[in-house]
Amino acid sequence: MTHKELMIHTLSRKAPVKGSHVPHFELGFFLTMETFNQVHYRHRKFHQWNQMKEAERQLHRLNMADIAINTAKMFEHSAIMIPWFDIYDVDETARMVDIIRKKTNDEYFLVHQGYDGTFAMPDGETMMEVSMKLVDAPQEIKDHHQKVIDRCIDTVKKVNARAKIDGLFLTCDYCFNNGPFLSPDQFAEFTAPQLKYEIDAFRALGSYTIKHTDGNIMPIVEQLVDCGPDAIHSLDPQGGVDIKLIKEKYGKQVALMGNVNCGLMDSGTDEETIKSAEYCMTHGKTGGGYIFSTSNCVYTGMELRKYQLILEVWKKMREY
Repeated sequence: MTHKELMIHTLSRKAPVKGSHVPHFELGFFLTMETFNQVHYRHRKFHQWNQMKEAERQLHRLNMADIAINTAKMFEHSAIMIPWFDIYDVDETARMVDIIRKKTNDEYFLVHQGYDGTFAMPDGETMMEVSMKLVDAPQEIKDHHQKVIDRCIDTVKKVNARAKIDGLFLTCDYCFNNGPFLSPDQFAEFTAPQLKYEIDAFRALGSYTIKHTDGNIMPIVEQLVDCGPDAIHSLDPQGGVDIKLIKEKYGKQVALMGNVNCGLMDSGTDEETIKSAEYCMTHGKTGGGYIFSTSNCVYTGMELRKYQLILEVWKKMREY
């Protein structure tokens, strides 16, 4: 199978093919300076993008595409996260998809991040205001998020008509480490119906979905599964999420991605890091439907050596 075929096979939760392996990729790989001596595209500023000549813009596109492709090749990722400027810029998104697909001969599963308009956990500055609106103006909140969702769906529809995105990473966070921001009943009212609507729409447009949220999802995990994503990420062990338990209970309904402890990769010992990766492979791999990855991303400040450490575990244990 190609990398793309392997991802689709895994997201479809089909039985593993003998000789195939557990796929791997990351929500984000930000250590591009250490790896390629290249600034990651998310750390660049393009305030003068419209002032550039088209030839200069194209050089930027090609450079960002090369970084994304080289990351996949070096670390044997099966998917590539599409670099983006503005998620609603259909032209730029379609161009980048076309560039990467042509450069790789459609070898990889192409994923876009950000098309998630559901109710996300507010930041510290807006938490009080949002909490009051949940009580005083609940319909206003629902209407606002429905507008954002519809805009996301419309954008994906336009992009897919020109250069189909294989998968969508839905990245609204719902949970703290000790539980979700909304109670399970509130989640059922404010988030689950719109998340299901969003996922159903993306599936109708031909794109797979991976639903991301950090933190302790256990009080709402059944609702997340019932919304029908093809996979759930990050299965955050720092939020008390145990991949063994999730796999046993929901592995036939949804593919799983993540659970390798980022906290241990950052501040734990090598032995602890290796043990976390081995645990994920042991319990996630069983029966297929698992994508190996960290419990968040390979973020700025993480030791590249620690990421390479978990990759060695994956390589030793990945084959079916």
